[in-house]
Amino acid sequence: MITGGYYGYMIIGGLLSLVGMFVSSRLKSKFRKYSQMPNTSNMTGAEVADAMLRHYGISDVQIKQGRGVLTDHYNPASKTVSLSPEVFQGRSIAAAAVAAHECGHAVQHATAYSMLQLRSRLVPLVQISATAQQWLLLIAFMTLSSMPQIMLITIVAFGVTTLFSFITLPVEFDASKRALAWLDSSQVAVGQAHEGAKDALWWAAMTYVSAALSALVMLLYLVLRFSAANND
Repeated sequence: MITGGYYGYMIIGGLLSLVGMFVSSRLKSKFRKYSQMPNTSNMTGAEVADAMLRHYGISDVQIKQGRGVLTDHYNPASKTVSLSPEVFQGRSIAAAAVAAHECGHAVQHATAYSMLQLRSRLVPLVQISATAQQWLLLIAFMTLSSMPQIMLITIVAFGVTTLFSFITLPVEFDASKRALAWLDSSQVAVGQAHEGAKDALWWAAMTYVSAALSALVMLLYLVLRFSAANND
């Protein structure tokens, strides 16, 4: 029964990995598609971000151009919206959607959105757990029969990162909801442009869903191994 459970979790994990690759591929495809379509207002991503922040009366958040592709993020610690060059300079639906989404996080921060606050408080612990995981995992499997306590510590570390992944989901969905509402009300993206922004942000959110489910499967697999070792 235990062995069957191993294979079951391995199969599910493999399937989720495939789903993750598919979602990532679709996101890149959608971003390319909507990067070729102008937004309704013809504003750059940087201009969209500035307009959205001003609309919500947020004056202490800096907008800067980052590097790479799809590296856009909001940093609550430095109150910075970092936009990749294609988003910062772009006048497309994709640029507007991504810029507004990241500003959605800034609005969450300014309004003390509870899930963002919880996520931010977990960041230091998650950083420690994520760094320790790779070493703990190796040691845990090597010492599973003689020192099952190491596996228990590993489970706790993976539990922290899994919890973080699931807390991230409402934060991301809420930021997209705020972004889409503002894009529509401000006339930055309406009609077909708004539908395109919604489509792009939906696929972006699915990458977080896929990551959370994969983390959960790994956690359950480790719990199963720990349980099996204690029952031997």
